[in-house]
Amino acid sequence: MNQAVHPKDFGKVAVLMGGKSAEREVSLMSGAGVLKALQAKGIDAHAFDPAERDLVELKRKGFKRCFIALHGRFGEDGTVQGALEYIGLPYTGSGVGASAIAMDKWRTKLLWQAAGVSTPPYALLSQDSDFADVAACVGLPLMVKPAREGSSIGMSKVTSVEMLQAAFELAAQYDSVIIAEKFIEGMELTAGILGAEALPLIRLETPRVFYDYHAKYFSDDTRYLCPCGLPQAQEEALQAAALAAFQLLGCSGWGRVDIMLDARGQSYLLEVNTIPGMTDHSLVPHAARARGMPFEDLVVRILESAHVG
Repeated sequence: MNQAVHPKDFGKVAVLMGGKSAEREVSLMSGAGVLKALQAKGIDAHAFDPAERDLVELKRKGFKRCFIALHGRFGEDGTVQGALEYIGLPYTGSGVGASAIAMDKWRTKLLWQAAGVSTPPYALLSQDSDFADVAACVGLPLMVKPAREGSSIGMSKVTSVEMLQAAFELAAQYDSVIIAEKFIEGMELTAGILGAEALPLIRLETPRVFYDYHAKYFSDDTRYLCPCGLPQAQEEALQAAALAAFQLLGCSGWGRVDIMLDARGQSYLLEVNTIPGMTDHSLVPHAARARGMPFEDLVVRILESAHVG
């Protein structure tokens, strides 16, 4: 903890967790970890579930700032950020606009493409799409994903045209905007962002078809390699690209950028997560530890960056 900041200086802190998105279960795990860490540092932190309590209670109960550990809609998409700004409570992470854009994979890609950021080719899917044409234009295999969900919820890897209909129907259960994105074969990496710094890259390896919900939060077979094994110059270049892409969306505070590196060494940025998981399996805490920052110090560092607007 910054020596200039005493635990009591934070006042009463609400850890927003749970919520009503499809990622509620993961949010409760993240929130529990954050709450325990803050309390261990002597901070007056309390759990607050917006699915069970009205946000106006935050003011009425004397909370002074919020650590947002909500994942998915109504927590990561600018919704709760706007509510907190309206009532004047500082909160962690990106602001309203950046949160909304980063949650939307399609509009993220549009901004990145306009700025020349390398991201996999894609097509939007609808019930009226010619799936054979999509497969021909984008190329197989594909990742079909809801544009505004996280934690790989509703995602499928598609290796044939015949699989596209079922993959579309699964994704459509979670969103009306569906992306079919070219699957990049190669090394999967992630860059944690803390303030104006990209943390050491983590290389992900899973025996599953892809790094899905189970691999992210429950599997003991997933491997997290940090150092990632890349030459220093290449890792630093990817860190810089990830930070620039994060800031291009207007994101701030902390987050994570996911990257694929193909066999030729070409990198592709996949998406930004503005409120990454904070569980035992989570990536930003893992990268922070590799940099010499224990979980409790990471959580306090994030809380110190709480802001309004």
